[in-house]
Amino acid sequence: MASFSKYVTAKNSSIAGGILLVLYLLKNRRRRSKQDGRKGGLPLLYLFIQKDGKKDRASVDKVFFHRILQILRIMVPRFFCMETGYLIFIASMLVARTYCDVWMIQNDDFKRILGALPSLVNNFLKLGLNELKLRFRERLTKNLYDQYLQGFTYYKMGNLDNRIANPDQLLTQDVEKFCNSVVDLYSNLSKPLLDIGLYIFKLTSAIGAQGPGIMMAYLLISGLFLTRLRRPIGKMTVTEQRYEGEYRFVNSRLITNRLAHQQQLKPYVATVVGYLVVSRPFLNQSDPRHLHSSHSELLEDYYQSGRMLLRMSQALGRIVLAGREMTRLAGFTARITELIKVLKELNAGKYERTMVSQQEKEKLVLVPGSGQIIKKDNIIKFEHTPLATPNGDILIRDLTFEVRSGTNVLVCGPNGCGKSSLFRALGELWPLFGGHLTKPERGKLFYVPQRPYMTLGSLRDQVIYPDTYDEQRRKGISDQVLKEYLDNVQLGHILDREGSWDSVQDWMDVLSGGEKQRMAMARLFYHKPQFAILDECTSAVSVDVEDYIYSHCKTVGITLFTVSHRKSLWKHHKYYLHMDGRGNYEFKPITEETVEFGS
Repeated sequence: MASFSKYVTAKNSSIAGGILLVLYLLKNRRRRSKQDGRKGGLPLLYLFIQKDGKKDRASVDKVFFHRILQILRIMVPRFFCMETGYLIFIASMLVARTYCDVWMIQNDDFKRILGALPSLVNNFLKLGLNELKLRFRERLTKNLYDQYLQGFTYYKMGNLDNRIANPDQLLTQDVEKFCNSVVDLYSNLSKPLLDIGLYIFKLTSAIGAQGPGIMMAYLLISGLFLTRLRRPIGKMTVTEQRYEGEYRFVNSRLITNRLAHQQQLKPYVATVVGYLVVSRPFLNQSDPRHLHSSHSELLEDYYQSGRMLLRMSQALGRIVLAGREMTRLAGFTARITELIKVLKELNAGKYERTMVSQQEKEKLVLVPGSGQIIKKDNIIKFEHTPLATPNGDILIRDLTFEVRSGTNVLVCGPNGCGKSSLFRALGELWPLFGGHLTKPERGKLFYVPQRPYMTLGSLRDQVIYPDTYDEQRRKGISDQVLKEYLDNVQLGHILDREGSWDSVQDWMDVLSGGEKQRMAMARLFYHKPQFAILDECTSAVSVDVEDYIYSHCKTVGITLFTVSHRKSLWKHHKYYLHMDGRGNYEFKPITEETVEFGS
């Protein structure tokens, strides 16, 4: 689309703006009666697939204006704010630039003297536009991220709800493009409208009302004619928009200057007609101005009228670009509005996802979030709960078992049987599809993965994560107690080596795999949850250290759900939960025979 902007804004084709404005209005009228923007319609931005399989179209209609007003309330939260000040400042700079243009046309001898004034106005205008874009983006981004990072919304959007396929692009690129488009539209509409009114008034005074009238009639007739000629380009433009969508999604260079040769329609005829309209009063010897003006004055009037006509044509061209920009803005507005809607619904616990069972190959009746979660301390109890993925794949139809504090459970089974799905449902990352789940509050459960996360920060931060130092002090836990936690997992030498809890390192590289796993266990002792989920979290730890860690968990009263293939861990658990990967499971106590068989 770069070539389009170049030929519209070029001086030798500025009158084409008026022609394309007519084309734009005609296309908007025809687009409403045609599907998918075919047969000459302006290309549309296709958005999200709805339940009925139809594609939502982004067009400039009352829905668009309702959507953009909703977003503008976020970017301009109140009347007296910095954003309003910048809007007024930009408007004043646009007015000043228009009067500078008129003054420069009428006082050509003073160009060198006053040349710095338009440059100063343009610089102030550029400053205002850039600052407004930045402030709009800052407010909108903060609002979206406040919702996106609320609770586990970011996880739910990527794993539970499939309405937004690429939230990272929406939150970054599309928000930036939307804010830039809003500000550019504000600039590209306000000044050209002022220019057109002012230059029509000046031209009417200079060459009469007949000249501008002839020009507008020519633009209308040529617009109707060119609409017929440009019909084949519509289909190609729709294809280009599809490729551009794929380009943004896969972040690769797939299309460049695809329609450049079709779009470079040089309107030399329009330029000739424009200057003929201007010259007509001056070539007519019967015109009264020949009786009262010298040849030099007539030439000066001709030059000024030509410049005014050129500026008016450029203003029409900018309005054309504003019309196209408004259509693009409609697309970005629809995407941002959809994101805001999905974020609100996710934060309210509502999901939308097409679910198809791989086992039954048919639509499921399961409804995400239809199960009930009951908060109660020192117990985890599944009652007739279907264990299913957000896609609707049933792993276990009816899961029922109960675990109370002090009863360690070993979870085992082949890969893909549902071990991780069980813990995601337990941690409220995945919704329940039915039944009841009794469990403590989320903060009283702690998950220790096989590859623990090491945060950026000090040695203290690694132990107390995700707490802060102030939260550690409010809990009344001293640094000496933290040292005991490190000693319990045989990491006390790290503090001796670093010399201070405030030592900052790249802990992901400094610590070995086994040391990171033991650091995660020290973190577990710091938080002292009622239940801990240990997911192969001691696979890189020696058996004797692992034995001590499990014994210490029992001493401090942390009940364990352990996923591990190490047979030596069976002796530290009272029950085992085995899933066979075919929808069956068994929950049974671990006896001496079981331990002997496991070892």
